[in-house]
Amino acid sequence: MEQEKRYSDMSEAELKQEIAQLREKARKAEQLGIVNEFAVYDRRVSMAQAYLLDPDVFKPGKLYELTTDPRQYFKVNYLNGVFAWGYRLNGDGKEEGIPISLLNKGV
Repeated sequence: MEQEKRYSDMSEAELKQEIAQLREKARKAEQLGIVNEFAVYDRRVSMAQAYLLDPDVFKPGKLYELTTDPRQYFKVNYLNGVFAWGYRLNGDGKEEGIPISLLNKGV
């Protein structure tokens, strides 16, 4: 059985190919009404996309719009790899880590 390559070990071309394949699987799952499977593929797309971005662009202490909901904001406390750790404004106040690909323009 072939070991899956980690996103961090993939080249840009490999990541883009992986994203295309995951999007196709997500599309099929959505068409079939398999919500759980769609959510898993969608999350994996976000993870792979995060590895195409430069984490240095995102700054601790700044607010960012979430790509999943433009009216929702996320305050970054710190970054760890391609994850931004912080909390959602008007959320439950709990710290969470999200892929930087879910962060839109800063405020």
